[in-house]
Amino acid sequence: MKHIVLTGGGTAGHVTPNIALIPFLKKSGYQISYIGSYEGIEKKLIEELDIPYYGISSGKLRRYFDIKNFTDPFRVLKGFSNAKKHLKDLSPDIIFSKGGFVAVPVVLAAKRLKIPVIIHESDMTPGLANRLCIPSAARICCNFPETLASLPEEKAVLTGTPIRRELLAGNKLNALNFCNFTANKPVIMVIGGSLGSASVNDAVRSILPELLKDFQIIHLCGKGKVDASLEGVTGYVQYEYIKKELPDMFALADLVISRAGANAICEISSLAKPNLLIPLSAKASRGDQILNARSFERQGYSMVLEEESLTSQKLLDAIKELYADRNRYITAMKNSSHTDSIQVIMDLIETCS
Repeated sequence: MKHIVLTGGGTAGHVTPNIALIPFLKKSGYQISYIGSYEGIEKKLIEELDIPYYGISSGKLRRYFDIKNFTDPFRVLKGFSNAKKHLKDLSPDIIFSKGGFVAVPVVLAAKRLKIPVIIHESDMTPGLANRLCIPSAARICCNFPETLASLPEEKAVLTGTPIRRELLAGNKLNALNFCNFTANKPVIMVIGGSLGSASVNDAVRSILPELLKDFQIIHLCGKGKVDASLEGVTGYVQYEYIKKELPDMFALADLVISRAGANAICEISSLAKPNLLIPLSAKASRGDQILNARSFERQGYSMVLEEESLTSQKLLDAIKELYADRNRYITAMKNSSHTDSIQVIMDLIETCS
């Protein structure tokens, strides 16, 4: 039996594509282990699947001043030592890395131990963690055609992003009952990413009275971001995080308002949900979400409202325009040539292991 180690973490976007692969790896007879950080979001998500999980020390390389910049390099070195020990003990045939800083010591340790590595880059331009990993990789999977130009030609493969199959099997009626919604009013689902977005949350809540005239709202607002004063408002439900019921909620949603993390927008596109993307500001990131969003806008899949331009009135106008023009977006997404990402990646794993 071949043994694969999956790695990646820090946000749900660095974990969910790995989760999408797990049923197919099991079906192909792979023994699966996971290496992640001691307490990152990946630990809970993976342990719930009964996959053996191994924690390592993890640091972050920041582009801004922080006192942790002086201590995190030591955490990364310790993580390399942790990862090397785990990989020696596990002796896997191959590593599949979804990125995030916890993956860097794992990939570097794999190179030292001559274990082949496949890495996956979801964003249009590779993040710092994956840039550090690229020299150690046998293959580099990417999500956008534009990304191929910034990767070594002999390693790069356009695969798209693995989508969890359960997302495609949601039940509208279950979501209606769960949210206590009516069937005769359209539904907007607001997603701020696994950590939530204060600016998106505030903007949506500022126009809630207007929105509730025409829509019902499912608001996934992030940990610690529930507004207690809005509990019990008819037509509005809010949750820090939803897992089990998420496919049903997607099935019910007529529109989606979302950040523009690559995995999130690929899931939305695969479900053909008209969407308004509010990418994370370039001031708060390296600008990858803006690039992702603009690519989807060019392809006709998404409407984009940048955070710097976000006002209550502009958000309300954009939602009304999107809903009025929703069929055009649905048609564009349904007509797109989606790659069977999981099968392409499974073939690469088989070839490299």
